[in-house]
Amino acid sequence: MKPVNLSQALACAVTAARQAGDVMRRNWRSDKTINVRTAHDIKLELDVRCQKLIEKTLLGKYPQTALLGEEGLAGQADSDWRWVVDPIDGTVNFTYGIPHACVSIALERRVAGKFTAVIGAVYDPFCDELWTAIRGQRAYLNHRVITVSQRQELRECIVAIGFAKDSDSLRLNLPVFNQLVAKVLKLRMMGSAALALTYVASGRFDAYLESGIQLWDIAAGGLIVECARGEFWRRPIPSSPKYQMLANNGLVRRKIQAIANQARAAH
Repeated sequence: MKPVNLSQALACAVTAARQAGDVMRRNWRSDKTINVRTAHDIKLELDVRCQKLIEKTLLGKYPQTALLGEEGLAGQADSDWRWVVDPIDGTVNFTYGIPHACVSIALERRVAGKFTAVIGAVYDPFCDELWTAIRGQRAYLNHRVITVSQRQELRECIVAIGFAKDSDSLRLNLPVFNQLVAKVLKLRMMGSAALALTYVASGRFDAYLESGIQLWDIAAGGLIVECARGEFWRRPIPSSPKYQMLANNGLVRRKIQAIANQARAAH
């Protein structure tokens, strides 16, 4: 495969994100067809439709790439270039008419057997906010450079926390929630991982942690945090496709991890 021009690839990702975002916006208040409903999650027919639209745009321009999406795989599976897509991040919010959901698209490159995100685009169609980043360059929100916050004291910080759909995540994170809530200014659980990451990148949040999150939820937003001069710490969970993750401004990770480790050990 020919080398990929990252600026052109980002423009393609932005086009795809805006197309899917337009579908989300037009269907926000309409009745939605639920394909799968579980105890803590919903999968919509619209998730599939948006991913197909994104696939058409990305693979139409780059047919020799792979695509890993929440709604399945597409493209050339053995490619060293891989799109990572969440067509509607925040599906439960979206289903219930809560305007806090987005499209998340990253492009990863495989070097020495390891994939690394090189571009990221996250689009919130309800606020018309577009975050973009190319590895090694600055992060942008609607074409303006963004930087993480400089807050160091937890009592001044807003921290987002997420709970995955499985019992292990609830068991691990509930004690952390109980400890953190007394030490930070506010805890937030917004329901969209990609937006939580971009809010860290924009300085709206100071940190965001999860104990079991999928790659497509964090690939684009994590790169945007790094390019906004923040810190995107993550660790694969053994025998699982999920990650432990703590994105932050680079100033509060050790404090939050110390509280989290202590809370889990005591539970």
